[in-house]
This record gives sequence, C-alpha cells and structure tokens, in this order.
Amino acid sequence: MVKVITYGTFDLMHYGHRRLLERAKALGDYLIVGVTSDSFDKARGKINVQQSLLERMEGVRATGLADEIIIEEYEGQKIDDIRRYGVGIFAIGSDWAGKFDYLREYCQVIYLPRTEGVSSSDIRAQKRELQIGMVGDSNILKKFKKECGYVNGAHIQGICSSNPSLRGLAPFFTDDYKTLLERVDAVYLVSHPQLHAGQIETALRYGKHVICESPITMDAKQCESLFQLAESSNLVLMEGIKTAYSTAYNRLLLLVKSGCIGSVASVDATCTSLMLTGKQPREAWSSICSWGPIALLPIFQILGINYRDKRITTCYLDENTKFDRFTKIEFTYPNAVASIKIGKGIKSEGELIISGTGGYIYVPAPWWKMDYFEIRFENPSNNKRYFYQLDGEGMRYEIVSFLQAIEKKSTGAYIEQKISMAISGLIGDYMAERDLSKIIIL
Repeated sequence: MVKVITYGTFDLMHYGHRRLLERAKALGDYLIVGVTSDSFDKARGKINVQQSLLERMEGVRATGLADEIIIEEYEGQKIDDIRRYGVGIFAIGSDWAGKFDYLREYCQVIYLPRTEGVSSSDIRAQKRELQIGMVGDSNILKKFKKECGYVNGAHIQGICSSNPSLRGLAPFFTDDYKTLLERVDAVYLVSHPQLHAGQIETALRYGKHVICESPITMDAKQCESLFQLAESSNLVLMEGIKTAYSTAYNRLLLLVKSGCIGSVASVDATCTSLMLTGKQPREAWSSICSWGPIALLPIFQILGINYRDKRITTCYLDENTKFDRFTKIEFTYPNAVASIKIGKGIKSEGELIISGTGGYIYVPAPWWKMDYFEIRFENPSNNKRYFYQLDGEGMRYEIVSFLQAIEKKSTGAYIEQKISMAISGLIGDYMAERDLSKIIIL
C-alpha cells in the first residue's frame, strides 16, 4: 500500500483545496492530511486564518478524500510523520516548489499544480475588507498601522489626531472625529482615557465597530451601558489589551485552570516603565491607566472579580495633577490573595508570579510581552518550560480577533465583558479616591 501525505491550513475550504486533495489521493492508496494547528500557523506568520482548527479539520473531513487526518504542531514534524506512518509520497502545492526537497531523503516528493484563480487569502480579503480609522495622538498608532499590514482585510483609511507628525500614516487626516467616522467602518481608539466613553458612544451611534485601548471607561456602569449599546446595534466593542491575545498567555491560563500547580493561592503582577520625556502629566496616561488594566488582567481572569476587599497605596507626582507615579493594590479573595505594582516614572522588575498549592508559574520581565514561562515545583527536575512565538507583541492577533468578531457577530471573548467592567470600575474607584488607604506625594 502506498501512503501519501500532504499538509495545509485549509482555511475556508474551497475548490482549490479539494483539487489538491484529489490529486494527492490519486497518487497512492491511502491519504493522510496534516492540518496545521492555530499556534503553528501563528509561528509561520499565518495569522489571517479565519476558522478554528476544528472547523478546518471538519472541512477536510467533509471532502471524503482523507483516509486519516492529523494535526501539524511543530517545525520538523513532517520528517517524524513520514517515518511514523511509513509514507511513500509527500505531496504539496506547486507554490512550494523546492521548499521540501530535503524530504527526498525519506520519501518521494511531488509538487502538485495549483488551481489558478482560487486563494484563501483572496477570499478572506473579499469577505473582511474593513476600513479602519485611528484616533489619538500617540505613536502607538504607528505600530497599529504596521500590524494591520500583516492582517488580510484590515485597511487604515484615516486618522483623527491633533498630532501633525502622524499625518502621513493614512490617506485621510482630520482633527474632527465625526468627519472621520463618516469615512470608516470601525475605529481604533488610543486617545486619553477620559475621552473614551464619549468617543465610543459617538462611534456606536454612527454604526461603527470599536476597538479601544484599555480602560474602556472609568466607570463600571458606563462601561456596561456601552456594551449594551454595541449589542443592541449589532456592533463589536472590544477592549484592546494585546497581552490577552498572545498564544503564551492563553496557554498559561489553560494550564492554571487545569490544576497544574494545584489551587491558586496568589497572583502577583508588576508593570512599570519610565515616564516619556516632554510629556506633561495632564496629557500623559497615569500609571493606573497605562498599566492598571494589564496588571489586573491575570488576576481577574484567574481569581475572578469577586474579591472581598482591596487596599490601594499610591504615590502622586503632586497634589494638583493627581498623576500617580507608582501604585500598589492588594486584593483579598476568600481563598487567595493578589497584588499589582504599577509605575510610570519608577522602575521595577516586571514579572508575573502565580503561586499554587502544588507549584508556581514564573514569567520573567516583561511578562506582558509573554513568549516564555516556567512551571516550577519543589523538585527542580520536574520543572517545565514553555516557548511560543510572539509576533507584534500580540497586537496583530488582537486585530485578527477584532475582524473575526465582526464577521461572526460575536464579542471577541478573549476578555469577558464582566472583566472589562471590573477594570473600569476599579479605575473609577481610584480616580474618585475611594479605597485609597495611603497617599504619598513625591
């Protein structure tokens, strides 16, 4: 029996995919199809994939051509699979000609003619072409535009800003927000947090989808009402914390919830940076707005939002601006504790530590750009290390999720609405000086 193996993403199964499978099937007696996993696709830079792994596998299965379907999860797996399954022929599309010649040492390699005029990338672009407007004065907008360049269907149409240095980033530039809204399908907000609530509501009233850098608002009820407005308008409102969309961070959460370190007893997150020079405190994002949402994310996603109490100690730059240079918040839960340390102008080790009854997880600085973490135990020989590809610090995955949420009319549930509301509520408490146990002026 001659076994044939082929691999692919098989996103949005189309006629070209089927023709390739038919040609591969005709080469032998038994066809094995390797479908690339989501994490392996990301590692190869294919973050435009629209369907989940299960959906893509089902698409292959529905053709009736595959005798066996496997998952491709790591570099070098093709050699392992050829040996393991006794494969005689490796078949792949002609657009990969020469790429897999190294496999000739293990089996016959055949490059199959590609069906012209059919492309998953073209199909995705046609389905997902989204005209996006960017709002704010921050240089983060430059990064957002760059990352959109890696995502099929994401097109920067215009910018609303008072920063003239950003003028060349898009075809259209204005300082009038409503003028921008008339030209786009969605907006990315990185304006000052105090402006978020009004800008989000205006965008939703104009029928535009919104992705907003956290915090969405500075009040939990206000945040809730904006989510309700988005849902009633059949629009997407998504919180932009790029850490939430990285593969490593999501794998960490799954491992914690699986009980790999026992019951979680403590979550401690530190996020700090030196303040940008030339920025006035009234214009700059304070520590609680810049770093608070990121540091709070793992605490709320692991321990939940129903803490018994919190204790906030903060260090103001001066009494007039109430700009916090450093803030520490300690939480008490029924069976656990947590803390965050955040700073803008004060530097510390930016690590994340999750302590459990059976071990702990350590993520080195800067943990919010997570591509590696360790699970450590009493016996060091049992320690485990995990490495994952991280492109664009998670922002491009965030953009992909935003487009997918719009297409599927979902909420983009990497960050639950209740967590967004809890973050907004806590920052609102801070701004109103509720629960501030100690204030220091530096």
